[in-house]
Amino acid sequence: MLNWLASHDGEDDAMAAPSTCPPGTEHGSGSGSGSRRIFGDITTNRLWTFRVLMHEDLGPSEHLAVVGNCEALGNWQPAAAALMTQEDNVWSVEVYIPRHCATEYRYMVCAVEPSSEQPLVRRWETQFQARAIEELDEQPPKEQLDIFGSVNGQEKVDRGWLTREAIVQLKFFYAPFTFKQRMKRRHVQVKVTPMNLRIPSAGCEPSCGSAGPVSPPEDSLSNDTHDTRENGGDSSTAFAFSEVVTLSADECEIRAQEQFGTDCGPSDLVIFHITVGDLENTAYLIDLYTYSSRVAKEDGPPHHLGYHYVLPNLFKRSEGNLEIPITCAKGHRPLGMMRLGYLIVRPSALSAHMDMSVSYARYWNNKWTGLDVGHRGSGTSFKAKDAVIRENTITSLKNAAEHGADMVEFDVQLSKDLVPVVYHDFMIYVSLKSKCSMQEHDFLSLPMRELTLEQLKKLKVYHTAEGLSRETRSFHNDDMLEHQPFPQLSDVLDALDVDVGFNIEIKWSQRLQDGRMEEEFEHVVDRNLYIDCILDVVLRKGGNRRIVLSCFDPDICTMLRFKQNRYPVMFLTLGRTTKYKQYMDPRGNSMELAVWHAVAMQLLGIVAHTEDLLRDPSQVNLAKERGLVLFCWGDDNNSQDTIKLLKGLGLHAIIYDKMDVLTTKEVKQSVFHLQAKDSQKEMLKLQALEMGHVWHTSANGNEEQHA
Repeated sequence: MLNWLASHDGEDDAMAAPSTCPPGTEHGSGSGSGSRRIFGDITTNRLWTFRVLMHEDLGPSEHLAVVGNCEALGNWQPAAAALMTQEDNVWSVEVYIPRHCATEYRYMVCAVEPSSEQPLVRRWETQFQARAIEELDEQPPKEQLDIFGSVNGQEKVDRGWLTREAIVQLKFFYAPFTFKQRMKRRHVQVKVTPMNLRIPSAGCEPSCGSAGPVSPPEDSLSNDTHDTRENGGDSSTAFAFSEVVTLSADECEIRAQEQFGTDCGPSDLVIFHITVGDLENTAYLIDLYTYSSRVAKEDGPPHHLGYHYVLPNLFKRSEGNLEIPITCAKGHRPLGMMRLGYLIVRPSALSAHMDMSVSYARYWNNKWTGLDVGHRGSGTSFKAKDAVIRENTITSLKNAAEHGADMVEFDVQLSKDLVPVVYHDFMIYVSLKSKCSMQEHDFLSLPMRELTLEQLKKLKVYHTAEGLSRETRSFHNDDMLEHQPFPQLSDVLDALDVDVGFNIEIKWSQRLQDGRMEEEFEHVVDRNLYIDCILDVVLRKGGNRRIVLSCFDPDICTMLRFKQNRYPVMFLTLGRTTKYKQYMDPRGNSMELAVWHAVAMQLLGIVAHTEDLLRDPSQVNLAKERGLVLFCWGDDNNSQDTIKLLKGLGLHAIIYDKMDVLTTKEVKQSVFHLQAKDSQKEMLKLQALEMGHVWHTSANGNEEQHA
């Protein structure tokens, strides 16, 4: 589906489309214990035993599977992968693979969802180059094992993406508990357990599954039960994986919950990350535990303080806040209140069709450093009086590319009819014709999202700066199509050369620390729908282009990461700033929290505010030591001296205005275009050698081949 011409760790890998071996007809049984999968004529296939050593402990319902580029291995589709069987720490499966072509494959950890019997990808190997069995390779001896996650000495395992399941995140920031006076100083630990609302009624065994009669949700959970261990057998727990992450230096990777939960202290930011198979029929039991003192924590189990059930009907939207009571675990009386945030991530319509041939979610070539990124194309056009090209137009983006931009950065949001368009500001101004106007221009302020694409194209629309100043601006060739504002994202993807990288910023209004919305209006489009509309265009039209998705909203970044497995996601941050109002969500207000969030959600990296980096340049190492890619943005970047300083600090990309003025490139071409040319030369050399031709460099520096 996707193919980035790239070079990795010194290797030249002008990538072809993912290889697929010749199709055939299945003669064997499906995956499973002792099964053999045979496709096509047996004379054209050979039996191969895949054996892999797994050092990690797997969770309940988790299995190893192998997926690859032939039919027996699912043609890279996880739903058709070959499940493996376990003996001690070694997993194996016998598969008939094609004799006359190489077989590429990867291992993955999957969980088989009971109702659909389809595997859900929990973790998978994401090395740039997949494992391979060459045409002439022989079966290795039994003691020679693959090691899960390690290919040629490189370890790379990423979490999967959503296909049929959903993610529920419950956020406990800064000990959001209110107790009676005598309880205020209690240190609280929290555990979240997904509970199945589809408990079979009398006369239906648990094996009936979802097809049989079920008790109504209000009868499924008794009001007088409070501890997970007292809520019945397996039928009371949901098919789910309940994990947790604390945004701190030592605990910022998602992990399994401990028996008595996770500390939720006054300085802690804790996110419970729950993957569920049946979102509409899963409730969440929140148990609170406490110790009488810090010393008592070493002596024995904690005291079960209280609990509350969160039913799915409380989730009115994809995100929100809940204020819920805490019920005393012993006396079942009201004990206090707790306030938590939640996020629901649903799979997109295209998720189930993404394959496992390759992923760029956390791929960044070592040669891609100090890249020049054109801010809104050729720069902001309403801050500088001398701007001649309107920002965020196709012309602005092309102009930056023509002056050597490696990537162009632009903003995307939805029109009223859910079409992704390129525009920065949340608000716009439209011109009014008044019968008795006292001014040359009368304007009406509107949210951009209140106009359809057709209205945005036809109405005379003004930028916020024009509306506030009552002074209109004119730009060169403003009446030409590619100079017009509000280009569709799909048109931008078609219009620019494929070797120009895209940094697509998803616009989403957040709540500020003072409680006001950034846009002044509450959202009307649900987060999941909003992101799906944008991803639909990117995934269909992205092709071979290098695309990075970014957003200031940390939850949007999480959604972008888990809704697809192709494109990398970066977290845009404010950091410590005197220039902008900070957000209520603390994750983007400091470099430390931003880094920990990016690590937790397996994002590619951070887009930091240069003001914060210049205040403390040592923060660059916070990101780089965690293996994160680091871009930067801000008005401070509009200086050649600052750009030089930032490149010297080792930043991977600098976003700035006026590419035609500030770039110091001698060759005005993107690094991706130059790399593609180098890769093409290498391919021609190989072809020439195979044909018996001689390849040499001529006196004028051009490389030529001769018979």
